[in-house]
Amino acid sequence: MKTVPFGTSSAPAVISGMMRIDSKADAEIRALYDAARDAGIDFFDHADIYGGRMHYCEERFAEALELSGSEREEIVLQTKCGIVPAQGMFDFSYEHIMTQVEGSLRALRTDYIDVLLLHRPDALVEPEDVARAFDELEASGKVRAFGVSNHTPRQIDLLKTAVRQPIVANQLQLSITHAPIIAQPVAANMASEDQSVVRDGGGIVEYCRINGITVQAWSPFQGGFFTGVFLGNPEYAELNAVIDRLAAAYDVTPIAIATAWITRHPAKMQVVLGTTTPERVRDAAAGADIELTRAEWYELFRAAGHVLP
Repeated sequence: MKTVPFGTSSAPAVISGMMRIDSKADAEIRALYDAARDAGIDFFDHADIYGGRMHYCEERFAEALELSGSEREEIVLQTKCGIVPAQGMFDFSYEHIMTQVEGSLRALRTDYIDVLLLHRPDALVEPEDVARAFDELEASGKVRAFGVSNHTPRQIDLLKTAVRQPIVANQLQLSITHAPIIAQPVAANMASEDQSVVRDGGGIVEYCRINGITVQAWSPFQGGFFTGVFLGNPEYAELNAVIDRLAAAYDVTPIAIATAWITRHPAKMQVVLGTTTPERVRDAAAGADIELTRAEWYELFRAAGHVLP
Protein backbone atom coordinates (compact mmCIF):
# COMPACT_ATOMS: atom_id res chain seq x y z
CA MET A 1 0.00 0.00 0.00
CA LYS A 2 1.37 3.38 -1.04
CA THR A 3 1.70 5.89 1.79
CA VAL A 4 1.19 9.65 1.79
CA PRO A 5 2.49 12.39 4.08
CA PHE A 6 0.33 12.85 7.16
CA GLY A 7 1.33 15.41 9.75
CA THR A 8 4.91 14.63 10.76
CA SER A 9 4.58 11.02 9.66
CA SER A 10 2.89 9.05 6.87
CA ALA A 11 -0.33 7.08 6.42
CA PRO A 12 -1.85 4.72 3.86
CA ALA A 13 -3.31 6.28 0.72
CA VAL A 14 -6.54 4.36 1.35
CA ILE A 15 -8.33 4.32 4.70
CA SER A 16 -11.38 2.39 5.90
CA GLY A 17 -14.51 4.29 6.89
CA MET A 18 -16.78 2.85 9.57
CA MET A 19 -19.95 4.84 8.84
CA ARG A 20 -22.03 1.84 7.76
CA ILE A 21 -21.14 -0.88 10.27
CA ASP A 22 -24.13 -0.23 12.55
CA SER A 23 -26.16 -3.13 11.13
CA LYS A 24 -23.25 -5.55 10.83
CA ALA A 25 -22.66 -8.56 13.07
CA ASP A 26 -19.41 -8.87 15.01
CA ALA A 27 -18.05 -11.44 12.55
CA GLU A 28 -18.79 -9.14 9.61
CA ILE A 29 -17.00 -6.22 11.26
CA ARG A 30 -14.02 -8.44 12.01
CA ALA A 31 -13.94 -9.65 8.39
CA LEU A 32 -14.01 -6.03 7.18
CA TYR A 33 -11.21 -5.09 9.58
CA ASP A 34 -9.09 -8.10 8.58
CA ALA A 35 -9.54 -7.34 4.87
CA ALA A 36 -8.39 -3.78 5.47
CA ARG A 37 -5.34 -4.84 7.44
CA ASP A 38 -4.45 -7.47 4.81
CA ALA A 39 -4.64 -4.74 2.15
CA GLY A 40 -2.20 -2.54 4.08
CA ILE A 41 -4.83 -0.29 5.70
CA ASP A 42 -4.16 0.47 9.36
CA PHE A 43 -6.21 3.69 9.47
CA PHE A 44 -9.90 3.63 10.47
CA ASP A 45 -12.25 6.61 10.16
CA HIS A 46 -15.17 7.19 12.55
CA ALA A 47 -17.49 10.00 13.63
CA ASP A 48 -19.56 10.40 16.77
CA ILE A 49 -22.80 10.60 14.73
CA TYR A 50 -22.32 7.41 12.70
CA GLY A 51 -24.90 4.72 13.36
CA GLY A 52 -28.11 6.62 14.07
CA ARG A 53 -27.25 7.63 17.62
CA MET A 54 -24.19 9.19 19.17
CA HIS A 55 -21.13 6.90 19.20
CA TYR A 56 -22.98 3.78 18.02
CA CYS A 57 -20.60 2.78 15.21
CA GLU A 58 -17.64 3.51 17.46
CA GLU A 59 -19.16 1.15 20.02
CA ARG A 60 -19.80 -1.56 17.45
CA PHE A 61 -16.21 -1.34 16.21
CA ALA A 62 -14.79 -1.80 19.71
CA GLU A 63 -17.26 -4.50 20.72
CA ALA A 64 -16.64 -6.58 17.60
CA LEU A 65 -12.85 -6.35 17.59
CA GLU A 66 -11.94 -6.34 21.29
CA LEU A 67 -8.45 -5.11 20.40
CA SER A 68 -5.59 -5.84 22.76
CA GLY A 69 -3.33 -3.00 23.82
CA SER A 70 -0.67 -4.02 21.31
CA GLU A 71 -3.22 -4.28 18.49
CA ARG A 72 -4.56 -0.83 19.33
CA GLU A 73 -1.08 0.62 18.98
CA GLU A 74 -0.79 -0.85 15.47
CA ILE A 75 -3.69 1.20 14.07
CA VAL A 76 -4.79 4.80 13.67
CA LEU A 77 -8.24 5.71 14.97
CA GLN A 78 -9.70 8.91 13.60
CA THR A 79 -13.04 10.31 14.68
CA LYS A 80 -15.05 13.47 14.18
CA CYS A 81 -17.32 15.70 16.23
CA GLY A 82 -19.34 18.88 15.80
CA ILE A 83 -22.65 17.76 14.25
CA VAL A 84 -25.64 17.57 16.61
CA PRO A 85 -28.44 15.82 14.66
CA ALA A 86 -30.94 15.80 17.52
CA GLN A 87 -30.93 19.60 17.62
CA GLY A 88 -30.31 20.25 13.95
CA MET A 89 -27.14 22.25 14.49
CA PHE A 90 -23.36 22.26 14.44
CA ASP A 91 -21.39 22.90 17.62
CA PHE A 92 -17.67 23.62 17.99
CA SER A 93 -17.99 24.93 21.53
CA TYR A 94 -15.42 23.91 24.13
CA GLU A 95 -18.05 22.00 26.10
CA HIS A 96 -19.32 20.03 23.12
CA ILE A 97 -15.88 19.07 21.83
CA MET A 98 -14.75 17.86 25.26
CA THR A 99 -17.98 15.93 25.90
CA GLN A 100 -17.89 14.22 22.52
CA VAL A 101 -14.25 13.22 22.80
CA GLU A 102 -14.94 11.61 26.18
CA GLY A 103 -17.83 9.75 24.59
CA SER A 104 -15.67 8.56 21.70
CA LEU A 105 -12.95 7.37 24.06
CA ARG A 106 -15.47 5.31 26.01
CA ALA A 107 -17.15 3.94 22.90
CA LEU A 108 -13.87 2.99 21.21
CA ARG A 109 -12.49 1.56 24.47
CA THR A 110 -9.24 3.44 24.08
CA ASP A 111 -7.20 5.92 26.09
CA TYR A 112 -6.44 8.12 23.11
CA ILE A 113 -7.70 9.19 19.70
CA ASP A 114 -5.02 9.46 17.06
CA VAL A 115 -6.80 12.10 14.96
CA LEU A 116 -9.79 14.29 15.84
CA LEU A 117 -11.54 16.15 13.03
CA LEU A 118 -14.04 18.97 13.40
CA HIS A 119 -16.97 17.87 11.23
CA ARG A 120 -19.01 20.29 9.10
CA PRO A 121 -18.14 23.95 9.81
CA ASP A 122 -19.92 25.65 12.69
CA ALA A 123 -21.05 29.12 11.58
CA LEU A 124 -20.92 30.23 15.22
CA VAL A 125 -17.40 28.96 15.85
CA GLU A 126 -15.22 30.80 18.36
CA PRO A 127 -11.60 29.87 17.54
CA GLU A 128 -10.57 30.50 21.15
CA ASP A 129 -13.04 27.83 22.32
CA VAL A 130 -11.61 25.32 19.87
CA ALA A 131 -8.06 26.22 20.89
CA ARG A 132 -8.87 25.70 24.56
CA ALA A 133 -10.33 22.26 23.84
CA PHE A 134 -7.45 21.23 21.59
CA ASP A 135 -4.86 22.39 24.13
CA GLU A 136 -6.44 20.39 26.95
CA LEU A 137 -6.97 17.28 24.83
CA GLU A 138 -3.38 17.38 23.61
CA ALA A 139 -1.92 18.03 27.07
CA SER A 140 -3.88 15.13 28.55
CA GLY A 141 -2.78 12.77 25.78
CA LYS A 142 -6.39 12.07 24.82
CA VAL A 143 -5.94 13.35 21.23
CA ARG A 144 -2.68 13.22 19.33
CA ALA A 145 -3.47 15.18 16.14
CA PHE A 146 -6.19 17.48 14.89
CA GLY A 147 -7.89 18.28 11.60
CA VAL A 148 -11.14 19.37 9.98
CA SER A 149 -13.74 18.11 7.55
CA ASN A 150 -15.55 20.01 4.79
CA HIS A 151 -13.72 23.26 5.58
CA THR A 152 -12.78 26.09 3.23
CA PRO A 153 -9.39 27.83 3.25
CA ARG A 154 -10.69 30.85 5.15
CA GLN A 155 -12.48 28.69 7.72
CA ILE A 156 -9.19 26.95 8.41
CA ASP A 157 -7.38 30.29 8.59
CA LEU A 158 -9.95 31.51 11.10
CA LEU A 159 -9.30 28.50 13.35
CA LYS A 160 -5.57 29.09 13.05
CA THR A 161 -5.91 32.57 14.59
CA ALA A 162 -6.17 30.77 17.92
CA VAL A 163 -5.43 27.07 17.38
CA ARG A 164 -1.70 26.36 17.65
CA GLN A 165 -1.74 22.67 16.70
CA PRO A 166 -1.14 21.84 13.03
CA ILE A 167 -4.27 21.05 11.02
CA VAL A 168 -3.17 17.72 9.56
CA ALA A 169 -6.21 16.74 7.46
CA ASN A 170 -9.29 18.10 5.71
CA GLN A 171 -11.89 15.51 4.76
CA LEU A 172 -13.70 16.62 1.58
CA GLN A 173 -16.14 14.99 -0.81
CA LEU A 174 -14.35 13.94 -3.99
CA SER A 175 -14.85 11.42 -6.79
CA ILE A 176 -14.23 11.44 -10.52
CA THR A 177 -17.76 12.74 -11.09
CA HIS A 178 -18.06 14.95 -7.99
CA ALA A 179 -14.87 16.94 -8.33
CA PRO A 180 -15.51 20.70 -8.11
CA ILE A 181 -12.47 21.14 -5.89
CA ILE A 182 -10.34 19.95 -8.82
CA ALA A 183 -12.46 20.84 -11.85
CA GLN A 184 -13.27 24.46 -10.92
CA PRO A 185 -9.72 25.82 -11.14
CA VAL A 186 -9.30 24.18 -14.55
CA ALA A 187 -12.22 26.24 -15.88
CA ALA A 188 -11.61 29.40 -13.84
CA ASN A 189 -12.98 32.65 -15.27
CA MET A 190 -15.22 30.93 -17.85
CA ALA A 191 -18.42 32.92 -17.30
CA SER A 192 -20.58 30.61 -19.42
CA GLU A 193 -19.56 27.41 -17.63
CA ASP A 194 -21.12 26.20 -14.37
CA GLN A 195 -17.84 24.40 -13.67
CA SER A 196 -16.14 27.78 -13.17
CA VAL A 197 -18.28 28.60 -10.13
CA VAL A 198 -16.24 28.58 -6.91
CA ARG A 199 -17.84 26.20 -4.40
CA ASP A 200 -14.97 25.52 -1.99
CA GLY A 201 -14.04 28.97 -0.77
CA GLY A 202 -11.36 29.19 -3.44
CA GLY A 203 -8.57 26.73 -4.13
CA ILE A 204 -8.95 24.33 -1.22
CA VAL A 205 -6.81 21.63 -2.81
CA GLU A 206 -4.04 24.10 -3.53
CA TYR A 207 -4.38 25.57 -0.04
CA CYS A 208 -4.01 22.14 1.53
CA ARG A 209 -0.93 21.38 -0.58
CA ILE A 210 0.70 24.67 0.40
CA ASN A 211 -0.03 24.14 4.10
CA GLY A 212 0.81 20.44 4.38
CA ILE A 213 -2.79 19.38 5.03
CA THR A 214 -3.76 15.92 3.77
CA VAL A 215 -6.98 15.87 1.76
CA GLN A 216 -9.13 12.86 2.66
CA ALA A 217 -11.60 12.09 -0.14
CA TRP A 218 -14.96 10.87 1.16
CA SER A 219 -17.66 9.28 -1.04
CA PRO A 220 -14.97 8.44 -3.63
CA PHE A 221 -17.39 6.43 -5.81
CA GLN A 222 -20.53 8.54 -5.47
CA GLY A 223 -21.90 10.25 -8.56
CA GLY A 224 -22.95 13.31 -6.54
CA PHE A 225 -24.07 14.12 -3.01
CA PHE A 226 -25.32 10.64 -2.00
CA THR A 227 -26.98 10.15 -5.40
CA GLY A 228 -25.62 6.64 -5.94
CA VAL A 229 -22.36 5.26 -7.27
CA PHE A 230 -21.19 5.98 -10.81
CA LEU A 231 -19.48 2.60 -11.22
CA GLY A 232 -21.64 0.45 -13.49
CA ASN A 233 -24.30 3.18 -13.63
CA PRO A 234 -25.78 3.60 -17.17
CA GLU A 235 -26.04 7.35 -16.55
CA TYR A 236 -22.22 7.41 -16.73
CA ALA A 237 -21.85 5.11 -19.73
CA GLU A 238 -18.95 6.99 -21.33
CA LEU A 239 -17.01 7.16 -18.07
CA ASN A 240 -17.59 3.50 -17.29
CA ALA A 241 -16.39 2.50 -20.75
CA VAL A 242 -13.08 4.24 -20.07
CA ILE A 243 -12.86 2.81 -16.55
CA ASP A 244 -13.54 -0.73 -17.80
CA ARG A 245 -10.90 -0.44 -20.51
CA LEU A 246 -8.27 0.81 -18.06
CA ALA A 247 -9.25 -1.84 -15.51
CA ALA A 248 -8.63 -4.52 -18.11
CA ALA A 249 -5.32 -2.92 -19.08
CA TYR A 250 -4.10 -2.82 -15.48
CA ASP A 251 -5.67 -6.18 -14.60
CA VAL A 252 -7.73 -4.76 -11.74
CA THR A 253 -11.40 -4.16 -11.05
CA PRO A 254 -13.13 -0.87 -11.96
CA ILE A 255 -13.20 0.30 -8.33
CA ALA A 256 -9.39 0.27 -8.36
CA ILE A 257 -9.32 2.69 -11.29
CA ALA A 258 -11.75 5.01 -9.51
CA THR A 259 -9.40 4.92 -6.51
CA ALA A 260 -6.33 5.43 -8.66
CA TRP A 261 -7.79 8.60 -10.20
CA ILE A 262 -7.75 10.22 -6.75
CA THR A 263 -4.44 8.83 -5.51
CA ARG A 264 -2.73 9.86 -8.78
CA HIS A 265 -3.23 13.53 -7.89
CA PRO A 266 0.02 15.19 -6.74
CA ALA A 267 -1.73 16.47 -3.60
CA LYS A 268 -1.13 12.94 -2.24
CA MET A 269 -4.68 12.45 -1.00
CA GLN A 270 -6.22 9.67 1.03
CA VAL A 271 -9.28 7.79 -0.22
CA VAL A 272 -11.88 7.12 2.51
CA LEU A 273 -13.68 3.88 1.71
CA GLY A 274 -17.28 3.56 2.85
CA THR A 275 -17.85 -0.01 1.75
CA THR A 276 -18.50 -2.80 4.26
CA THR A 277 -17.71 -5.54 1.72
CA PRO A 278 -14.25 -7.06 2.33
CA GLU A 279 -13.72 -7.89 -1.34
CA ARG A 280 -14.43 -4.30 -2.37
CA VAL A 281 -11.97 -3.07 0.24
CA ARG A 282 -9.26 -5.26 -1.26
CA ASP A 283 -10.16 -4.30 -4.83
CA ALA A 284 -10.26 -0.58 -4.07
CA ALA A 285 -7.00 -0.67 -2.11
CA ALA A 286 -5.24 -2.15 -5.13
CA GLY A 287 -5.85 1.11 -6.96
CA ALA A 288 -3.52 3.06 -4.69
CA ASP A 289 -0.54 1.37 -6.28
CA ILE A 290 -1.62 2.15 -9.85
CA GLU A 291 0.08 5.21 -11.31
CA LEU A 292 -2.25 6.40 -14.06
CA THR A 293 -0.54 8.29 -16.84
CA ARG A 294 -1.35 11.97 -17.30
CA ALA A 295 -3.25 11.08 -20.48
CA GLU A 296 -5.30 8.41 -18.68
CA TRP A 297 -6.10 10.72 -15.77
CA TYR A 298 -7.35 13.46 -18.10
CA GLU A 299 -9.29 10.97 -20.22
CA LEU A 300 -11.24 9.97 -17.11
CA PHE A 301 -11.70 13.65 -16.21
CA ARG A 302 -13.20 14.40 -19.62
CA ALA A 303 -15.31 11.24 -19.68
CA ALA A 304 -16.87 12.31 -16.38
CA GLY A 305 -18.15 15.43 -18.13
CA HIS A 306 -15.69 18.02 -16.87
CA VAL A 307 -14.68 20.83 -19.20
CA LEU A 308 -11.18 21.40 -20.50
CA PRO A 309 -11.16 24.92 -21.99
